[in-house]
Amino acid sequence: MSDREKIYQLLDVVPEYKIGYVVAYLQGIIEGEDVKPNKETLEAFAEVDEMKRTGTGKRFDNLDDLWASLEE
Repeated sequence: MSDREKIYQLLDVVPEYKIGYVVAYLQGIIEGEDVKPNKETLEAFAEVDEMKRTGTGKRFDNLDDLWASLEE
């Protein structure tokens, strides 16, 4: 039996008052499946990966220091 068939069987026994939870959960897990990051986001990911690889970049011990650096 496939997982999809198991889901159908389980849905048959879920009480009606809980169906809304199942629907919300399923919508949540498929949300954004078709969303692809744009070029700018991919470049930012690559930049972070490069900083991790080379050990460059700036690290902050707390949020206050981060905010201060952004205001410079």
